[in-house]
Amino acid sequence: MNLLGTSSGGRLGRLGAQLRPGAGGFLRWWGQALASWLPVRWRRVLGLDRGRLLLQVDGEELQLRLQQLGELRDLGRVPMPPATGAVAVTDPLVPLLNARIADLPRWLLLAPAHGLRRRIHLPAAAAERLRDVVGFEIDRQTPFTADAVAFDARVLGRREADGQIEAELVAVPRRVLDPQLAALGPLVATLAGVDVADDAGPLGVNLLAPSQRRRYRDPWTPWNLALAAVAAIAVAALLWQLLANRRAAADAFEERIAAQADAARRAGAQRQQLINLIEGQAFLDRARAQRPTTVEVIDELTRRLPDGTYLEKLSIDDEELMLIGLSREAAALIGQLQDTELWTSPALAGALQPDPGSGRDRFTLVADLGTAPPATPVPPPAAKEAGDGPTDPAR
Repeated sequence: MNLLGTSSGGRLGRLGAQLRPGAGGFLRWWGQALASWLPVRWRRVLGLDRGRLLLQVDGEELQLRLQQLGELRDLGRVPMPPATGAVAVTDPLVPLLNARIADLPRWLLLAPAHGLRRRIHLPAAAAERLRDVVGFEIDRQTPFTADAVAFDARVLGRREADGQIEAELVAVPRRVLDPQLAALGPLVATLAGVDVADDAGPLGVNLLAPSQRRRYRDPWTPWNLALAAVAAIAVAALLWQLLANRRAAADAFEERIAAQADAARRAGAQRQQLINLIEGQAFLDRARAQRPTTVEVIDELTRRLPDGTYLEKLSIDDEELMLIGLSREAAALIGQLQDTELWTSPALAGALQPDPGSGRDRFTLVADLGTAPPATPVPPPAAKEAGDGPTDPAR
């Protein structure tokens, strides 16, 4: 048993060298690079590398080898299948191999001496269609024409200096390849490719024309598709759940905002109501401060009205003062009620009317209430001096 790679770093380097531009090549390289870090047993269980069955013609015998997970293992030798006859209808290798190996892709492996290898430098854009590009180089790189050889190419690396790729052209003359294909007989129809060996193992090229390659169906494909569908459904369910959670959180947030908005509106209304009450109270206070109080008006009238004058009615309506009463000096009341800060413009409203029963004149007097006088601060009582007698309270 021969190991094809000495380390994971070497395998990654070869995978990186085989990277092709485009999403498909990148995904294949990325998947293979990740798989190369997994243990061999895990890769075997997960079916990440099915491997391939290598057929090598050795005289009258056919040597069978299994290449899988970077390992090359000899399975044995079997007689060459007959080229004609009824047995050619069936697969002669099926009875000799177990079902798992018999279903692997089959490749014809040529000896190193059968292949002609040339290294060439190409622009980076040539990596997209490397096989077609090197087809034009066969005449210059080999002594054969393109029709006389079976060829393929592989990318060895990329030069940092100019960005060009280093490719290897592998060509096998058809006069060498066709006899080996004929020797396989009915197994030719089962071939997925033709590779060339070197000292380390198969090169990894396919010399078989694309139209002649058999497509093998991977038995893990349905499981992979099922797992991919389950993963897609799980991701969709997760995204839907995340969306539902976000919507629920948004609805709850809107409800909180609405509740807080109602509370804010109520607080704003109460604040406005309080402002209105304060402003109304301030207006009333200012209006009350601009005119004297009723007690001050009555006190002033009591001191100014002469004896023998009686009031039947005293009315204060907004800023108007009205007096109705009887007096022996009704005509002189206007002069006695002037020169005060509590009201202004005292005047009789109508003519005086004599009252026969009391011998007085009935009068109606009106005045405009003014601003109340500022309060005069009361000085504190002076301290008694030594030797002073008691203060007369009547003073």
